[in-house]
Amino acid sequence: MEGDDVVMEAEESTEPDLDGMKKRLKEMEDEAAALREMQAKVEKEMGSVQDPAAAATSQVNREEVDSRSIFVGNVDYSCAPEEVQQHFQSCGTVNRVTIRTDKYGQPKGYAYVEFLEAEAVQEALLLNESELHGRQLKVTAKRTNIPGMKPYRPRRSNPFMQPRDPFMAPYFFNPYGYGKVPRLRMATRYNPYY
Repeated sequence: MEGDDVVMEAEESTEPDLDGMKKRLKEMEDEAAALREMQAKVEKEMGSVQDPAAAATSQVNREEVDSRSIFVGNVDYSCAPEEVQQHFQSCGTVNRVTIRTDKYGQPKGYAYVEFLEAEAVQEALLLNESELHGRQLKVTAKRTNIPGMKPYRPRRSNPFMQPRDPFMAPYFFNPYGYGKVPRLRMATRYNPYY
C-alpha cells in the first residue's frame, strides 16, 4: 500500500513540472513564430536587392550616373569638396563631389565629381592639367566598375629570395644554444661531396 502512495505522489509532483514545460514550450513556439516573421520581413527587403531584374536596373542606373561623372586625381589633401565644386562649376551644374578618404579619415588625394548633365563631362575634361591649390589635376571620365571583373595579377617573385637547393636538408639548431649548426647535405647519388 505504501508503494502505491509513493507512486501517486510522484505522478502528482510531475503534473506541475509538465504544466511548466508546456508553458515554456508555448513561449518558445511564440518566439520562433516572431523570429520567422522577422526573417521573412528581412528576406523581403533583401530580396529586392538580390533580384536579378533589380540588379540589372541598378547596374544601368550606375552606368548612367558614371557617364555624368569624372575622376579627379592629384587633389590636394587640404582641399575641401566645396573648392573642387567651385573649380568645376564653369563646366556645368555639379550634383555631388566625393573626396575619397582612408579608414582614418585622411584624404586619399583623388575625388569624383558628378554633374547633372552628361555634356558637362566633356567640358570638365578640358580642365585636365589645370591647377588647384598649386597642384596639377588629372581629370578623366569615370569608368564603371563591373563586379567580379577584377584583373588577374600573378604573384610576383621576390628578387632577393635565393633558390632552394633540393638536396639541402633544413637548418638544424644546436640544442646547447651555441648558434646554428651548418646545413647538412643529404647522401644521394647526385651529391658528389658526400
